[in-house]
Amino acid sequence: MWGNVEDFCIYLQSKKREVPTTNLIGEFECRLDEKSRIILPAALKKQISPEAHDKFVINRGFEGCLVLYPQNVWDETIAKMNKLNLFVKDHRKFVRAFNNGATPLSLDNQNRLLLPKPLLDYASIDKDIVLFAYSDRIEVWNKKTYMDLVSNEPDDFAQLAEKVMGNSNTSNAGDDIS
Repeated sequence: MWGNVEDFCIYLQSKKREVPTTNLIGEFECRLDEKSRIILPAALKKQISPEAHDKFVINRGFEGCLVLYPQNVWDETIAKMNKLNLFVKDHRKFVRAFNNGATPLSLDNQNRLLLPKPLLDYASIDKDIVLFAYSDRIEVWNKKTYMDLVSNEPDDFAQLAEKVMGNSNTSNAGDDIS
């Protein structure tokens, strides 16, 4: 049901080009082994584009998680970032913060990823992990932190949904895909 990758193209009217998009989905519980490795769940691995070639980049995310990007997605993200004007102070600050701790990873023969200790410390990850896949990335969470986050769903979720999604202008939808 959720294990199939959804590869599709979005037609951007204003730019008149197609953008391949991968829609990862799912929530997976994992455990770190004694060497700080996790096994990438098979249902999640099936969703990763072959273009990633079993390579990833992991870095610091928001709200205290880590973010695991398939290599092809990381490359697209960095290509967008390379268009920023690095003579602008906020651009430099953002690029530094985004790349802080970024580490390339490769799956081994047993579908394991070795997670870097400094990033595990940043996310307070010691054993139990939740991999939360959405859009084109996989958030890596300390299980307790993640459970606390999702159990505190906003009381005004309907208002938040309307604010974020309800007022979008469909003629401009997809113009700035991030």
